[in-house]
Amino acid sequence: MRLLIIGSLNGYIGAASKLAISRGAKVAHADDVEAALHALRSGQGADLVMVDVKLDIRGLIQSLNSERISVPVVACGLGTDSSAAASAIKAGAKEYVSLPPDPDLIAAVLQAVTEENNALVFRDPAMAEVLKLAARVAPSNASVLIVGESGSGKELVARHVHQKSKRANQKFISVNCAAIPENLLESELFGHEKGAFTGAVARRIGKFEEADGGTLLLDEISEMDPHLQAKLLRVIQEREIDRVGGKHPIKVDIRLIATSNRDLEQAIRDGTMREDLFYRLNVVNIEVPALRNRPQDIEFLAEHFTAKYADANGVPALPLSDAARQKLRSHSWRGNVRELENTMHRAVLLATGEEISADMIVLTFDANHGQGASSGAGSAGAGGGTGTNGTAGANGSPAADQSALVGLTVAEVERGLIIETLHHCLGNRTHAANILGISIRTLRNKLKQYTGEGVSVPMPGELNRAAL
Repeated sequence: MRLLIIGSLNGYIGAASKLAISRGAKVAHADDVEAALHALRSGQGADLVMVDVKLDIRGLIQSLNSERISVPVVACGLGTDSSAAASAIKAGAKEYVSLPPDPDLIAAVLQAVTEENNALVFRDPAMAEVLKLAARVAPSNASVLIVGESGSGKELVARHVHQKSKRANQKFISVNCAAIPENLLESELFGHEKGAFTGAVARRIGKFEEADGGTLLLDEISEMDPHLQAKLLRVIQEREIDRVGGKHPIKVDIRLIATSNRDLEQAIRDGTMREDLFYRLNVVNIEVPALRNRPQDIEFLAEHFTAKYADANGVPALPLSDAARQKLRSHSWRGNVRELENTMHRAVLLATGEEISADMIVLTFDANHGQGASSGAGSAGAGGGTGTNGTAGANGSPAADQSALVGLTVAEVERGLIIETLHHCLGNRTHAANILGISIRTLRNKLKQYTGEGVSVPMPGELNRAAL
């Protein structure tokens, strides 16, 4: 991971840097907030920023937010000054680390930031074949298009291609095309000059320049506006980009990987995907199978996630009961590995006794009926309980059966389903959007509307405490 440390920290900067380096981090240093912002704008990416608590943390975070530079910030300070720690957290820091640095604490912070494990965990032969193909094409510079359902592991396969390529020691930069508003995505990809538009307070290096020499992943490419797709096509052809407001093209050397969970041939027919761009990206096509088509991976991954979240929450890793295993095997897993991970995370939190029982496996979509959720302890619906088929009612609770939907408007049913899915995903917007089959922008607009109507919307990481 890439760590940027800001400030002198009264001489402890060296100790903190050495500890981070010993844990595998690549460390850079900036003397003050302005120098740090300049580095980040110039394409020096970071996975974590550690900043002296005496500096302007609030100003730093406000600048990061306004310039859409997404990086977690951890404050550092001498001793255990509770008031300084509280001020830093209130200003937007994710954590406060006291100095002199403790090796275990530094390791824990780094692990928390890199919690997203990029190691591929699998047992099924279908997934093994996918990785063989990925490894075979990795040494080339050819563009790769990775397709598959949401949550099936497309980004992990993209990282695998990068790790097996000649660019493995260079940067891997990922951009979620669905998560960035259309009017900002061009600047995010190609960068901009100071004053190019309102809010462009300084020159900003885009993701193409940041990834120069390495690999750039365009996640969910099918969500990109066709107008911007035309500009992307030129970049692929000419291997040069134009910053927004710039006067001269800039050469870039990148390996391009794109992913999509859509039927791209249908998208071409619908006019939302340019056919010429599709052929440019589709030099090598890798299809990631859905989890239901990788049966040997279901229990294997369930055990992996059980151990992972038991360790993260400081509880024993309980075995799965036979009934729980059968329930996992028979489920359709529309949300794939991401849905399974959330399911096992919840099961670890809800489990009591000496094993994880079937009642602790709370499912949103029924294997046989397309929609549904299992009843039992731990149901985390918006209204508290989970009904027979998981279809949600007007108040956000699932209705008991289809006849219960009579009398509700389509908007009310849609609202209930969205809120229920958010609860299932512990408030994670991206995961919920993928399960629902809508873009993250659409989901955010819906949630903004619901909040304005006075509907309680679950926040990220939130769990229905009544179920506990």
